[in-house]
Amino acid sequence: MSALDWIVVAGYFLVVVAIGWWSKNRIHSVADFFTARGQIPWWLSGVSHHMSGYSAVMFVAFAAVAYNDGVTVYFWWPLTIGLGVGVGAFLFAARWNRLRAKHGVASPLEYLTRRYNLPTQQVLAYSGAALKVVDIAAKWVAISVLLQGFADIPLETGIIFTGVATMAYMTVGGLWADVLTDMGQFVIQAVAGVAMLVAVMIELGVGFPFTMWGDLPDGHGDPVSGSVTTWLILAFLLVKTFEYNGGMWNLAQRYMSAPSGSEARRAAALSSALWLVWPLILFLPMIAAPLIVPGLGNGEESYIALSKELLPAGLIGLMLAGFFSHTMAMVASDSNVISAVITRDIAPVLVPRVRRMTDAAQLLFARITTVLFVTVSMTLAIATGGEGFVLKTVVELVAATMGPISIPLMLGLLPWFRRVGPTAAITSWAGGLLVWYVVRYVAEDSTQAAIVGLPLLTSLALYIGVGLLRPERTPERDALIDSLSTDPVEDAHGAAAVPPQGKAPGVPAN
Repeated sequence: MSALDWIVVAGYFLVVVAIGWWSKNRIHSVADFFTARGQIPWWLSGVSHHMSGYSAVMFVAFAAVAYNDGVTVYFWWPLTIGLGVGVGAFLFAARWNRLRAKHGVASPLEYLTRRYNLPTQQVLAYSGAALKVVDIAAKWVAISVLLQGFADIPLETGIIFTGVATMAYMTVGGLWADVLTDMGQFVIQAVAGVAMLVAVMIELGVGFPFTMWGDLPDGHGDPVSGSVTTWLILAFLLVKTFEYNGGMWNLAQRYMSAPSGSEARRAAALSSALWLVWPLILFLPMIAAPLIVPGLGNGEESYIALSKELLPAGLIGLMLAGFFSHTMAMVASDSNVISAVITRDIAPVLVPRVRRMTDAAQLLFARITTVLFVTVSMTLAIATGGEGFVLKTVVELVAATMGPISIPLMLGLLPWFRRVGPTAAITSWAGGLLVWYVVRYVAEDSTQAAIVGLPLLTSLALYIGVGLLRPERTPERDALIDSLSTDPVEDAHGAAAVPPQGKAPGVPAN
């Protein structure tokens, strides 16, 4: 890292501070803090949805897969997400938005009490929040590994520095700060990603990438290679369809924050197209890395080695700023939605007087929970020491347990499952987690495809099967589901009737 590189990184943090300060003036209530009251344009929601699925994990764990196994990393990860989000554009995006517009929800889990019952909402809230803490800890470790590789900054220092910076702008600017940072991240990533692609092209010749496949190690040009199998790709396609359409709660917020259901659908379509195209630009240099920096013992260091080998002063700083923006934006997104779940779903049950707080008090409470969540995740990241934590966490824990948590949450939005009630939802959640534990810790020689796919398939089968055997359909649940099929009716002035969002549905105003 040269002085110019550090100047570029410092400039990035100044932009982040400016975004946080500008966003602060748009935050007056928890509705502004969590959903921006549906005022974010569809194209910004779409870009934010896409960028919120990235973190520095891509440049550490997934760079290792590209280095060791080749092009299969594209078929295993972004292709499955792009196809899954494309499906979600028609099934889920508009329904998430109508929950906010028609029912005033500010948390993705807020509707579950009406759709099932309070115990169902609580078990999903607690288990999902615990999962998010571990997930975000992995993101902190990933960015600290990159900092250590580029600037020899100790892992603990990197985690604390990045965490505190994220905490500062997120607690001030809420969702607006988050989506605007995502947009800045997209610009930085575009410049840095294209710069790396051009640098690799210059290094390997103008025929890149068409001429490199014969020089790469055997199997690096195969869609299925190394530890990646066809079954793993299919398992990820199923998991990512749920995860990236709302199972990963922060991405549901992107749909909720769009102006209408149709705009949310357009945002999802944009995100899907970006997932299918843009990662090819980012992954091609990673796939070519064995030709430029061969013989690395740890594939997680391949992108760092590639940057040091090819990029001049200034561009390394821009690349590092891109890593920061990836991780900070994703963590900020998760922090915001976890704060929403705690503020709207968990805390009012534990301490009923939270429901009677003024808007200003609820906003302060939301900011405090954001700080606490980030602090706990940083502590966990430091305690792990980072050894093998990133890929193991992202693949084996997060992807595997996301299914049991997301099945009741996501399918509860759809009219085809209106017969399914709380018994099926709880059974689905518990059965999926039990199967994950068995295949992960009890069964010997379990494949990654089994670890990722079987918990979700179990949850799906139990949700449908128990729902058929024990239907719990009610007029109230039918009314809720039916209300999500169309956008709110606009009045003569073109404004949709939207319930107040400062309080949870059904909670009387002060």
